[in-house]
Amino acid sequence: MKPKKITELDWNLIQEKYNNNLTEIKDKIENNYPVQYIIGNVDFYGCQINVDERVLIPRFETELLVDKIIKRINYFSKKDIRIIDLGTGSGCIAIALQKNLSCDMSAVDISQEALDVAKENGNQNQVQINWKQCDMLNISLNYDIVVSNPPYVAKNEPVGQETNFEPQMAIFAEENGLYFYHKIMEKISLEPRKPFMICFEIGMTQGTSIKDLANKIIPEYQCEIEKDYTERERFVFLTLKR
Repeated sequence: MKPKKITELDWNLIQEKYNNNLTEIKDKIENNYPVQYIIGNVDFYGCQINVDERVLIPRFETELLVDKIIKRINYFSKKDIRIIDLGTGSGCIAIALQKNLSCDMSAVDISQEALDVAKENGNQNQVQINWKQCDMLNISLNYDIVVSNPPYVAKNEPVGQETNFEPQMAIFAEENGLYFYHKIMEKISLEPRKPFMICFEIGMTQGTSIKDLANKIIPEYQCEIEKDYTERERFVFLTLKR
């Protein structure tokens, strides 16, 4: 019998993959273990992305971030641009951008385990990406575009039980979730050649705070806040003023 917490399509995939131990799998699902980890991959912007407990599971909102970035770059008619994805995790953002844009793509993560998954996903999707294992705050941001979906959940913020199985360092951040936005902006403020665009995924209550940070730290950028599918503020785009 199909568990209540799963779609028919996902259950069919699981039955094919785990035909001999479905009871154990059903118990895992009932105990909030992520279905995506059980299946082993997700579809992300037309790319198959492998996932396990080493990486955060890509969300629908992040697909929308990728779509918005691609449309903005095409609007600006930018080609052969240099992009860096900070805190790449599974590599989903970098891979989707590389497959859909003419760009030199770099991606950074502090976790070697996450980067191992990202590299596997890059090979599987046949993209050329410069993968770098380092702290995102200890790298030059001399790129045309800086993209980041960093940890942004405040330490005291309630989260779904399924996130207990995901890497916690990819979820939570200091400064009420604003730490990485703050530090990335500070680094960009010191760059002699600044990126023409900075793209963030954010928590749904963080838009005003991040805009205030941007106005204070990098006032040479115009800040736009955009909403996700549920009409919640979810993305910040900072564009260098002309």
